Amino acid sequence: MARAPLLQLSGIGLGFGGEPLFSGLDLVVQQGDRVALVGRNGSGKSTLMKVMAGLVEPDAGARSLAPGTTVGYMEQEPDLTGFATLGDYAAAGLDPSEAWRTEMAAEGLGFDAALDPATASGGERRRAALARLLAEAPELMLLDEPTNHLDIQAIRWLEARLAETRAAFVLISHDRALLNTLTRATLWVDRGQVRRREEGFKGFEEWRDKIWAEEDEARHKLDRKIKAEARWAVEGISARRKRNQGRLRALAGLRAERAGQIRRQGTAAMALESGAQSGKLVIDARNISKSYGDKVIVHDFSLRVLRGDRLALVGPNGAGKTTLLRLLTGEEAPDSGSLRLGTKLDIAVFDQTRARLDPDASLWENLTGDPLMRVSGQADQVMVRGRPKHVVGYLKEFLFDEGQARAPVRSLSGGERARLLLARIMARESNLLVLDEPTNDLDVETLDLLQDLLGEYDGTVLLVSHDRDFIDRIAQTTILLEGEGRATVYAGGWSDVLAQRGGDDPFAVTQPQAAPRKAAPPAGVQDGPRGGTTAAPRKPARASPLSFTERHRLEKLPEDIARFEAEIAKLEQLLADPELFTRAPEKFAKATEALAIRQKALQQAEEDWLALAARDEDAG
Repeated sequence: MARAPLLQLSGIGLGFGGEPLFSGLDLVVQQGDRVALVGRNGSGKSTLMKVMAGLVEPDAGARSLAPGTTVGYMEQEPDLTGFATLGDYAAAGLDPSEAWRTEMAAEGLGFDAALDPATASGGERRRAALARLLAEAPELMLLDEPTNHLDIQAIRWLEARLAETRAAFVLISHDRALLNTLTRATLWVDRGQVRRREEGFKGFEEWRDKIWAEEDEARHKLDRKIKAEARWAVEGISARRKRNQGRLRALAGLRAERAGQIRRQGTAAMALESGAQSGKLVIDARNISKSYGDKVIVHDFSLRVLRGDRLALVGPNGAGKTTLLRLLTGEEAPDSGSLRLGTKLDIAVFDQTRARLDPDASLWENLTGDPLMRVSGQADQVMVRGRPKHVVGYLKEFLFDEGQARAPVRSLSGGERARLLLARIMARESNLLVLDEPTNDLDVETLDLLQDLLGEYDGTVLLVSHDRDFIDRIAQTTILLEGEGRATVYAGGWSDVLAQRGGDDPFAVTQPQAAPRKAAPPAGVQDGPRGGTTAAPRKPARASPLSFTERHRLEKLPEDIARFEAEIAKLEQLLADPELFTRAPEKFAKATEALAIRQKALQQAEEDWLALAARDEDAG
């Protein structure tokens, strides 16, 4: 059955005064679409999304929306001027009866809605922008890297939220696990063209490689034809002294076609080189603890890291991953316990804030100004793994052109900043590589290359990441931080963590808005907490104790239930007005919908409380 188009772009051309980014571009987004928008960094994905949102006016072509369609765009750098709190920004434009949407998004995405925007980090501001988009519930959502600065818990919440939405969405992300789970179609931006495939991201790379192979074969055939025709032209002149003008014009056309083909951008020429081998023991932490006031980061934690190990640190924002990283590398001292670092360590650090880059200095200055890269007496040279190299030549290896060399770092995209920081790190030899959120903003091809380099790296790797697929590909050991000082060491990557926990996902998400209609209570369970809940005695064959996350949820559910009840009471009071439907039919419809959703959420919360309480009682 054909679906109605929500958004259509026809003949779009855009150039920003230089080489055209797009020319004659056509695309359609339909009802219910779940689309991955993919392409290399710099290919124009974000610009195309802004054209789709109506924020960038194309030089040519038209953008059309179906009548009544609302489009929401997640801003990368939202303007929070005039808002007292992040919550005020996220709730702007919403009817008061829908304020619960913002509260739910703030809780799921993990930011403090009462925070002053002036003191909020860039990540918190982005989460507020994402919460605003989700609360608005448009028919079409345009999401540009929504998982950047989200921890696994928030990513799982967002994943569940998008999985149950009826809205269409277009998603730019480097998170393979998210794309594989959610998307049903793929838009590939490549050299000014947009190709559509009616399948999700899971098979994208095979599809892309097949298209590139077909292009290479066609280009090879064209080159052979041009060579043969050129030989005929030369031989024909000497043999007959008269040329077939039509055939010569055809040869000129072939050459013009070949010249007009846009060369594919190569991959970054990244390389990692280990320095002198470190000692066999890299880190020996014994019973270390660290707190800031009442907040316990880690308690009585022990770990031995040997040369060549690859460790991933995983946990929610605020759990202390970066602090534990600093403890393990000796940048910060523990409150108690002992830490011993191995011998001959040469540490290279990729920090998540990109703070090691000067935003006001040029790319050239950021490289030549690094004491470890400076070449004495040579202002245009940098030292790259022991050998001098021209600055521009080295930048080109990381896909920067000569014109960007003198541009300030602040003019770069997030992915380009990540590549520049990698260029600085990879210019030096090291034997302990510390990567704090390296995957943010990188495209899939660069992530693949980084993964391959880490696989060949002889040194030791400490990695902080929320990218489940990347962790699975890299980590030999995963340290799971769940907050309140609790840190557990597991063998393998993220999938191995889940397997060792018996499938118990520490960041599993319950989606109230997707809750099914309440069925009859299970045998042995009485009324929910609203009416003095008790669970009838029952003895299953095997009782599993609650995980840390489940126990926290069990303790928090009564508060959630009380909040749902209060919101339902307010909505019922609003709907009790007999003239509301006549006076404000739209408000009546929204309040009715909100009431139904909150009632389902309450039912689900009660059922969750019953199930967790029963398990807790049985396990006790």
